[in-house]
Amino acid sequence: MNDPIKFTGAAKPCDRDDVIATAFHLELPLSVFQAVLEVETDSSGFDQAGRPTARFERHIFHAQLTDQPKLRARAVAEGLAYPQWGMAPPATASDQTYDEIERACQIDQEAALLSTAWGMGQIMGYNFRICRCRSVEQMVEEAKESEANQLYQMVTYIIALNLTDELAALEWKAFAMGYHGPGYARLGVDRRLPVIHARIAGAMRKRRG
Repeated sequence: MNDPIKFTGAAKPCDRDDVIATAFHLELPLSVFQAVLEVETDSSGFDQAGRPTARFERHIFHAQLTDQPKLRARAVAEGLAYPQWGMAPPATASDQTYDEIERACQIDQEAALLSTAWGMGQIMGYNFRICRCRSVEQMVEEAKESEANQLYQMVTYIIALNLTDELAALEWKAFAMGYHGPGYARLGVDRRLPVIHARIAGAMRKRRG
C-alpha cells in the first residue's frame, strides 16, 4: 500500500516569462495561451493553502473502482462515487474538493488521484503517462512543487493530443473537445474561451497603443 500522499509542497509560482516561454514553445500567440490558462484555473496553479488546483470527479472515481466492488460500494455510500456525471452537485471550493480527495484516498489512493484533475492545465490524473510521468503520484508530486512543472505537463498534454493547430486557428470547440473529451460541453470551455481571448487580445492591443 502506498504511503499517504501530502498535497503541499514548494508551491513555487511561475512568472510572466514562464508563460511567455510556454506559449512560444507551443508556437501560439501569448493571448491564446493566456486565455486557456484563465479558463482552466483562473491563471493560478495553487489554492490559498498552497495545494495544486484540483477538481475531483466522482463519476471517474466510480469507474476507477469497477474491479473493486466492495470499495466502490463504500465510495457510493460516502457520497464520493456516482455512476454518471451530474448526479451530485460539483465541489465549488478547494477545501471541499480536497476534503473529497482525502476521503477518497482513504478508500483507494491511486484511484482517487487518477480521478482528479490537477494543476493549471486541469489534466486528469489518469493521463499521467501523456504528461511523461511514471505514475499519477509523480504527476501530483511535480504539480505541487511549482507552476512551471504544471505548465510543462500542460505543454506535453497539448502536444500529445495534437491540439496546437486548433488553438492557433482559434477553433475553440475543436480544442475543447480534444482537451476535455466528450464531456467538454458541460464545462462551457468552448463558450468561455473566445470571450476571454477577445478581452485579453484587446487589452494587449491597447497597451501596444
